[in-house]
Amino acid sequence: MIQYNQKESRVVNFNNKKVSCFYSSSAKIDKKTVQSFGEEWQKFSSFSEAEIKNIGDEYFDIVDESILNSNSIVLDMGCGSGRWSKYLAPNVKFIEAIDPSDAIFSATKLLSNVNNIRTTQASSDNIPFNDETFDFVFSLGVLHHIPETQTALIDTVKKVKKGGYLLIYLYYNLDNRGVLYKALFKLSSVIRFIVAALPKWAKQIVCDFIAITVYMPLILVSRSVQKMIPNKSTYQKLPLAYYVGKSFNIIRNDALDRFGTPLEQRFSKKKIKEMMEKAGLRDINFSNNSPYWHAIGKRTDLVK
Repeated sequence: MIQYNQKESRVVNFNNKKVSCFYSSSAKIDKKTVQSFGEEWQKFSSFSEAEIKNIGDEYFDIVDESILNSNSIVLDMGCGSGRWSKYLAPNVKFIEAIDPSDAIFSATKLLSNVNNIRTTQASSDNIPFNDETFDFVFSLGVLHHIPETQTALIDTVKKVKKGGYLLIYLYYNLDNRGVLYKALFKLSSVIRFIVAALPKWAKQIVCDFIAITVYMPLILVSRSVQKMIPNKSTYQKLPLAYYVGKSFNIIRNDALDRFGTPLEQRFSKKKIKEMMEKAGLRDINFSNNSPYWHAIGKRTDLVK
């Protein structure tokens, strides 16, 4: 186990595990968004092995054994339900999975039988480990929900050893999409502001309704086009084509994530590269595949 560099605020006994909790009074995180994710991952706390492998393969397509192997000490920054830690666990030495929300307890439950993972409740501005502790850090779909994404990225990179790697996924600003696609997205953003403000029970019902009445029809259209025109570059341009072949559990989860989250920010590929470089990463490599954009960078310089 890696030693904490500070004393925990409290320790919670949950599911026969001890979860150390580290709180921060900083205004760098959006408390409503943190609460929203706690609610989301408590609802969607169970995933099949096939679901985890299917999407895990997509996120980690640019990671090979020269970057991550059986000797790697890993940090999962913003672990949510813990599914990506579970995906990686068989291939690494140890994973510290942290999250600021009560999702950490869902992760603790999901990972209860995985011996090389520890769960800890903490945020990006109060990561309870010394700088340059981890060989590999990943943060997938997390930092764009923090008001100061650049600052959060810098704080996260500080925990990467010099010569280690960070894998990040930040929502894209549709910089590789056409005008019609962007117009539809702007409309959905208006709906999101309304839905995200609803009480928990109402928000979850509305997002399930959106998954059934909006997501599913568009996915069926994409699936039909795929059968007629198998060319990947053609059918994947359609809205929600990414979800062709995904389970209904994943679709419902992502509908809640998209429409139920109070705060999200989006960045172009160019901007993400600039942010990674500013944080001290080099040799940056973007995946050409969805989800957009996920990229990996090597820490070669100390972050100032």
